[in-house]
Amino acid sequence: MNILFFSRLFYPHIGGVEKHVLEISKILVKKGHSVIVLTEQYEDKLPTKDQIDGIKIIRINNGKDNWFKKFRVWKNLWKYRELIKKSDIVHAHDVFFWYLPFRFLYPSKKVFTTFHGYEGNKIPGFKSKLIHKIAEKLSKGNICVGDFLKKWYGTKPDYVTYGAVEIPNHKSQITNKYKIQNTRLDSAKRAKFKILFIGRLEEETGIMEYLKALKILKEKGYEFQLKVLGDGTLKRKAEDFSRVNKINAEFKGFVGNVENYLPEAVFIFTSRYLGILEALAYKKFVFAHYNNEIKKDYLEMAPFSDFISISKNGEEISKELINFINHKKTINTKNGYNWAKDKTWKSMASLYLRLWNIK
Repeated sequence: MNILFFSRLFYPHIGGVEKHVLEISKILVKKGHSVIVLTEQYEDKLPTKDQIDGIKIIRINNGKDNWFKKFRVWKNLWKYRELIKKSDIVHAHDVFFWYLPFRFLYPSKKVFTTFHGYEGNKIPGFKSKLIHKIAEKLSKGNICVGDFLKKWYGTKPDYVTYGAVEIPNHKSQITNKYKIQNTRLDSAKRAKFKILFIGRLEEETGIMEYLKALKILKEKGYEFQLKVLGDGTLKRKAEDFSRVNKINAEFKGFVGNVENYLPEAVFIFTSRYLGILEALAYKKFVFAHYNNEIKKDYLEMAPFSDFISISKNGEEISKELINFINHKKTINTKNGYNWAKDKTWKSMASLYLRLWNIK
């Protein structure tokens, strides 16, 4: 089958949607399907045409984000209308509007949509809900990443997923080298807990609230080491806060190998599905942050909500951390692992094939 994916960003750009499309595409290619990913050329140095692991990549330069961008997108895609015409399956990852004019040009074409999340730090308004509803109605089927989308957008999904993860091959990788369960109360403050933050450095991922929590812990005499895996507009602010408050933090920027950092960490700070699944796959204690009602539902409506700690600010996060360190509260990480272990990329690819009715 000839499969055409639309994704605003794609490899080598790092992000949840980018990894989702990459891993699904790899498996589909191995199954003998032809996969083309049509995406934005977010850096001039990236070639217009590329290939990785058998996946064909076409990058288009859509220019700046403004009101006219959608017309530039449609103009660029017009050049590839024969590619669209010859595709057996067209699947948009959030950016259904890219395909909108072609939906009427090729009315019998099988087109599908994956709704991956919501608009950053915003509560969805009428326009956002309308765009989702149009994409849903004009698609032959859809996948929603998260049950919260039904509540906030009124979307009726064919399938709901929470992402996928590669489960470690070796049991030694999914066992905390530092056994927090065995930490004596009188030595807890002297222990250097290794903490990992995974995500973009933006308001919605809670980087500043996590740092505020660690400031409180430091003032109470607890020792820790924090590694920050990610980048974003709050990087400078986060670095300055850490320096002024003498927080033991190392900012690594975006990394493509999160799994290399997970085995040694005790606590994971992350609030996105992909990061949470990766942490659960390594039997880690996850502390997730929300800053508004949709993000709260994003976390609390997820089936793994009982396996993680969910807090709204730095004060709550610090209390949760202290409770865990001093054994006043615990989570059975084995339950989280058991939930995550079958959420593989292979099973995710099978979900897409079922949606497309391809055996």
